[in-house]
Amino acid sequence: MRVGLYLDLRNPPAWRRPWEEVYAEALASAEEAERLGAHSVWLSEHHLFEDGYLPQPLTLAAALAARTKRLRIGTAVLLAPLRPAIQILEEAALVDCLSGGRLELGLGAGYRVPEFQAYGQDLAGRWRAVGERVREIRRLLAEGRVTPPPLQDPLPLWLGFQTPRGARRAGRLGAHLLSADPALAAPYREGLAEAGLPPEAARMAGPLHFLLADDPEAAWPVALPHFRYQWDSYRRYLAEGRPDLEPPRPIDPEQWRRPGPGGAPPRIGAFAPDEAAALLRGWLAGSPVEEVFFWGGFAGLPAALARRHLELVCTKLGPALADI
Repeated sequence: MRVGLYLDLRNPPAWRRPWEEVYAEALASAEEAERLGAHSVWLSEHHLFEDGYLPQPLTLAAALAARTKRLRIGTAVLLAPLRPAIQILEEAALVDCLSGGRLELGLGAGYRVPEFQAYGQDLAGRWRAVGERVREIRRLLAEGRVTPPPLQDPLPLWLGFQTPRGARRAGRLGAHLLSADPALAAPYREGLAEAGLPPEAARMAGPLHFLLADDPEAAWPVALPHFRYQWDSYRRYLAEGRPDLEPPRPIDPEQWRRPGPGGAPPRIGAFAPDEAAALLRGWLAGSPVEEVFFWGGFAGLPAALARRHLELVCTKLGPALADI
C-alpha cells in the first residue's frame, strides 16, 4: 500500500488568503511530500466555486512536473465531458513528457450544473461522454496523431466512479478505478471480465478524508469548521440547478465520524497515525486498492495543522501500511 497527497486548492471566504500564497504553498507541499517519501500527488477540478477551487489541474500538473523528480502526478479527477478528447490528450501528453513519464490521468463525469452550462455541455449526457472520451483518447494514441506523444505506453488511465454501477462501467472500459472503497472491487472485476480482462488487472486507488494529528482530540475542534465547509459546500453545489434533488442539510459531523458499514472507517475524523493505520489495514487488506491519498488540508485548515498532517501521513502512516 502506498500513500499520496491530495492537494487542496480551496481558498474559502472565511479564511481567504492571497492567491499567490495558496499556489506557492501547494507547490511547496508537493515538494515536501516528495522529500518525505510520498508516492504521488493528486489534483481535482471544479469551476465557479466561491472558494476558487482549482479549475485547470493539468496546468498545475505541468508546474508540479517541473518542481518534482519522483512523485507520480495524478488527476482525481479531470472533468472529461467538458473538453474534447484531443485537448485532454494533448495536455496530458505534454505533462507526461515534462514529468519524465509520471502522469496518472484520472477522468470523471462531473455533477454540477453551472459548470456544464459554462462549457456549453449537457449534464444529462455526462456518463456517455466519459466513455466516448476514453475510447477517443485510445484511438488517438493508437493512431499516433498527438504530438508530442506521452512517454508512457500505455498512459495510465483512471476513472473516478464511486457506485457499483460506475465501478462496473470502469471495468468494461478497461480503466483503473479511482476509489478506495473495497466494496466496489467485485462490480469492478465483473466489468473487467466483460471486457475480457483477468481479475488481476484490477487496480484501485482513492482519497480518504482523515486528518492525522499528534493529539486528535485537540485537533478536531480546530479542524471541524473546515470539514464542515468542505462537505457542506460540495453538497450545496451538487444540488444547485437540480430540481430533482432536495436542498441539502448541513452534515452531522458526529454521525460522519462513526464507523461505516462492513468495517469501513468513518467518513471524516482526526486520528493518530497508529489509529488510522489499524482502521485501514483491516478495511483494505486483500483488496485491489494499492494506494490511498489524503487531502493536504481541508478548505483553509491552519497551516501548522496541515504541515503536521502531511508529515504524519508520509512518515508514520505510509510505513505502517507499506506491507498490505
